Amino acid sequence: MSTAARVRIEPRGLSKHDAAAYIGISATKFDQLIADGRMPAPKRIDGRVLWDRFDLDAAWDALPTERAANPLDNFLR
Repeated sequence: MSTAARVRIEPRGLSKHDAAAYIGISATKFDQLIADGRMPAPKRIDGRVLWDRFDLDAAWDALPTERAANPLDNFLR
């Protein structure tokens, strides 16, 4: 099979470092989000600790969206 024909398989389980990178934050910040419940707890497979990519997606979707500033807000105050 040629290199061009290979299919990339995305892992479902991610290490803490990879899970933090997937979300776009440092591992330290990721630990904080786990502690306060904004990111999911990991799953354990024997000695491996992994985060489910789908759980990370759900946690990401549940984070609040910052509302864009409306120029009329200052005018109406």
